[in-house]
Amino acid sequence: MDADLRPDWADAYLAAAPGGDLFAGASPAMAAHWRAMLARLSHQAQGDPATLADHVGRQASDLGMAFRLTGDEQERPWPLGPVPLLIGAEEWTHIENGLTQRAELLERVIADIYSTQSLVRDGKLPASIVTGSPHYWRVMTGTPPPRGHHLHFYAADIGRGPAGEWRVLADRVRTPVGVGYALENRLALSRATGDLLGAMNTRRLAPFFAELRRGLAADCARADPRIGLLTPGRFNQSYAEQAHLARYLGLLLVEGDDLIVSDGRLFVRTIQGLKRIDGLWRWMDSRFLDPLAFDGKSRIGVPDLHDACARGGLMIGNWPGAGVIESRAFAAFLPQLARAVLGQALILPNIATWWCGQPRERDHVRARIDDLMVGSAFDQNVPGLPDGHFIPGASLDPARRAILLAAMAKRPMDYVGQEVVKLSTTPAVIDGRLAPLPFTLRLFVARDGAGQWRVMPGGFSRLAGHGDIRAALMGRGDMSADMCVIDARPVPPDTLLGSGAPAIRRVGGMLPAKAADNLFWLGRYIERAEMTLRLVRAIAGGSIEADLGPSLDSPAMTRLVGQLVQWNAVPARFGAPGAAVGPLCATALGDARQPGSVRALMAIVGNIGEGLRDRLASDFWRLVRLPLPTFDAAVTETLLDASSRMIERISALAGLAAENMGRTDGWRFHDMGRRMERAINGCRLLGLFGGDHASADDLTVLLDLMDSQISYRTRYLTEPALPPVRDLLALEPFNPRAIAYQAQRLADHVAALPTLRADGMPEEPRRLADALVARLAPLTGDMVTMADIADTESRLLGLSDAIGQRYFLQLHKTQDADLLS
Repeated sequence: MDADLRPDWADAYLAAAPGGDLFAGASPAMAAHWRAMLARLSHQAQGDPATLADHVGRQASDLGMAFRLTGDEQERPWPLGPVPLLIGAEEWTHIENGLTQRAELLERVIADIYSTQSLVRDGKLPASIVTGSPHYWRVMTGTPPPRGHHLHFYAADIGRGPAGEWRVLADRVRTPVGVGYALENRLALSRATGDLLGAMNTRRLAPFFAELRRGLAADCARADPRIGLLTPGRFNQSYAEQAHLARYLGLLLVEGDDLIVSDGRLFVRTIQGLKRIDGLWRWMDSRFLDPLAFDGKSRIGVPDLHDACARGGLMIGNWPGAGVIESRAFAAFLPQLARAVLGQALILPNIATWWCGQPRERDHVRARIDDLMVGSAFDQNVPGLPDGHFIPGASLDPARRAILLAAMAKRPMDYVGQEVVKLSTTPAVIDGRLAPLPFTLRLFVARDGAGQWRVMPGGFSRLAGHGDIRAALMGRGDMSADMCVIDARPVPPDTLLGSGAPAIRRVGGMLPAKAADNLFWLGRYIERAEMTLRLVRAIAGGSIEADLGPSLDSPAMTRLVGQLVQWNAVPARFGAPGAAVGPLCATALGDARQPGSVRALMAIVGNIGEGLRDRLASDFWRLVRLPLPTFDAAVTETLLDASSRMIERISALAGLAAENMGRTDGWRFHDMGRRMERAINGCRLLGLFGGDHASADDLTVLLDLMDSQISYRTRYLTEPALPPVRDLLALEPFNPRAIAYQAQRLADHVAALPTLRADGMPEEPRRLADALVARLAPLTGDMVTMADIADTESRLLGLSDAIGQRYFLQLHKTQDADLLS
């Protein structure tokens, strides 16, 4: 689009913006920043907002940003809007001071609740506000945290009214959802817009995260502590965020199964044995932390974790039980608590709240129910309020109103009333045009290394879709946006001067047993997917050497199809004579109902990879998330093309591992998984096609499947013969597809892994791997028999089991082994 014809986004937006809009109501200085930003974005998108939205969305996808709605099995792309919110430095200072004050107030109130309880005793806080909360845990009373810090991290949802006033909508201390997305939003927007944010003097986020990490470390008992990020697991709605934060902060991503308490200390199960954990940044509710101290139904916690807390040997941020402060009923008392505890009025006022447990407040809510939002006081299901959500009183029909009022009369302490929030709007791209949307901000506060509060100069902005914008998690139709704090002067670059450089290290850190397990099986499933693709390509006639593929009724074809049936890539009916090649290959490629199909195997690769997000590059996710190439079961060329393209994609995954993964223990387990699967498959294919009476067709197919056709032809000027084929595929130490090559790599990896023995004797995996190499070394192609191949496969399976027994958690170990059999 010609520059003279490009529409002016700013003027067009302002013409339709409502009163109180963040841009329309900005000061002259900030309005100039808004105009400059929109002009730059318009120029970049050639005047088309949809183009800008697509560009930013691609950057978010490349970073691996994703989330889940409640009930989702698969992740959704992160809905990042392309237009950030801009807040000036002066306005930000007011917000920053209010959040710092509020964090200190919450810390002191929580400390009092779990120690002297003077606020309750002196009548400043009703006891039922504390004991009625499902997040109050009496067991934590008298269990002080290290250095007295119940809170290390605090988030507040704030809203801006049409007149420009900011108020706190909710306090969040249980799980800090959103901080990782705020960081990822900034990264994606920076990649999409070049130097735009720097040119606007946008404050950086990185120093905040450095202070956060120092603050966690400062409360640990050791000078160089080991800190984990405790996640509920990969099916949690914000798992992608947690994995990104763990990687960014250098924390060990751990689940409850990874941890164990012994003698009052917390340890992580690693391939090197138990290693002490000094601190946890927890991303799960207190209820699930320890089934012995909190909720006995929890299956994701760590037994005796409370004992480790009570003995003073463990930092947890935030301290268990801190969530008591989150109940909506507390909001009604925070203004008076601020005056009682801090001797100050709140800088950032609450949204007006009335707790119905008090007679006057209950009568106020009943009398003005049409003008208020009514909700559960303690975020639980209560009569008249499905799912504990806030609902506008005016939306109730007579029958529901009667039910609610009767329930409030019976148990008034379970309900609160809040004023209806009228939110300011901000520019957003909706349906390809710039339009105003109401928004809230989630802002984040953390302790630094000196124990002081630091506010992140940015935040997670949530733009209203169709759900409750005050809910804790993203809802269907919601969008997010970056929030930028704009300085009047250029922001100086980050510097390490005076901060002290860390000690130099050349080790890759610890490898938890579960991560080693996942890396091993990730390699095996990738290798199985590749071999399934090679089988499909061979059936479809994709030999690089033979001028004709095996005929449909040939023994070689029968064996190929039989292997796909055995691997559950196709149902057994395809093994019957006369089965059509097209439907067979299409099923093996794309039928998700078949657990051994390429589609199903790649889905498993993605699922396993989700548990390794803190260890895998974003390029891995880009490749795994690519859809299966399209094909037509009636057109052989499309089946061959889809198979070849998928093999290329898997080769790219292997290349990422080969070139981008550090040669750590994690890389060794991933490579061992691929070598193990490749060796086992080699044995089975030799058994199928390399028997004593193998035909030329058999040997040609075998060379194709094991990607050794060219290697054979460069050495032998004759058609495939059995002894040299067996030697090349089973025993050649320099052929990366040969069984002996895999065995040697497995032995090398096992030898390099840590040992738990102090007597110098080899552990079982090392003994078995060395024995396998020694068994194959003296053989040649004219000596090896099918009994030798069968014995090798048996030894490989034994070695795989021994690796699992030694290095992996033995909790749920049957499904993978059964499928890859």
